[in-house]
Amino acid sequence: MDLIEDIGGKVAIVTGASSGIGEATAKSLADEGTHVVLAARREAELHDLADQIESNGGDTLVIPTDVTSEADIEELVDQTVAEFGQVDILVNNAGVMLLEEVQDADTDNFQQMVDVNLSGLMKLTHAVLPIMQDHGAGHIVNISSVAGRKSFPGSSAYSATKFGVNGFSEGLRQEVTGEDDIRVTLIEPGYVDTELAEHIPDEDRKQQTKEALETMESLTSTDIARSITYAVGQPAHVDVNELLIRPTHQEL
Repeated sequence: MDLIEDIGGKVAIVTGASSGIGEATAKSLADEGTHVVLAARREAELHDLADQIESNGGDTLVIPTDVTSEADIEELVDQTVAEFGQVDILVNNAGVMLLEEVQDADTDNFQQMVDVNLSGLMKLTHAVLPIMQDHGAGHIVNISSVAGRKSFPGSSAYSATKFGVNGFSEGLRQEVTGEDDIRVTLIEPGYVDTELAEHIPDEDRKQQTKEALETMESLTSTDIARSITYAVGQPAHVDVNELLIRPTHQEL
C-alpha cells in the first residue's frame, strides 16, 4: 500500500532550500512530481540544486529570498503565482540556531533568530494564506525543533523562537481548519546533522553540539524530508498536525 497520495503537479515553496533540510525536502518533493520553488539567500547554491533536480526530470523555479525582507517575501509569492498560478504547499524551513547563554549573548543574535525563525515564517504564511484560501486547499509545514518543547542552557533565545513557531502553528491550524480545507503540520526534529551547528557563536556550545552529534547516529536531512513528504502526501481528510522526530539514541 502506498504511504502517500499522488502530489504530482502541486506547487511547493521551500524556504532555506540552499542546504540541509530545505535542500533535501526540495529534492524529495520534486521526486514526487511537485513543482518546487527554491527560496533562500544563497543564489548560487539554489541554482546548483535546481540543476540537480532538473537533471532528474524535476521542475524548479529559483527565487533568491531573504525571509526577513517583506519585499523579498512579496516577490517570492508574486513570482510563484505568475509562474505556476497557485501555491499548494509552503514549507517554512529557513532558520538559524545561534546558541549562547543569555548573559554572554550578542543581542543582535536574539533579533536575527526572531526575524528569521519566527517573524519571517509568520509573514510568509500571511502572504501565502489568501492564495490557498482562494484555491480552497493548501498545506503549510512549519519546521520547529525539540527546542520548541523544552529549553536547555544556551538555547534560551533559540527555544523562544521555536516555542513561538509551535504556538503560531497551532493557532493557525484552528483558524484555517474546516471550510478553508488548509492543513498545518509542525515538524520538530531532534539532532540533525546539518550546517546549522557551524554557525553557533559560542564555541563551547558549538563543541558540545558537535560532540552530541558524534555520540549517536543523528538524523539526516533526508530523514526529515521524508517525513515532510509523508505529511503533505496524506489524503485531503487527513491532517498530520505534529511530528516529533528524534534519533533513536537521543534522550532529551
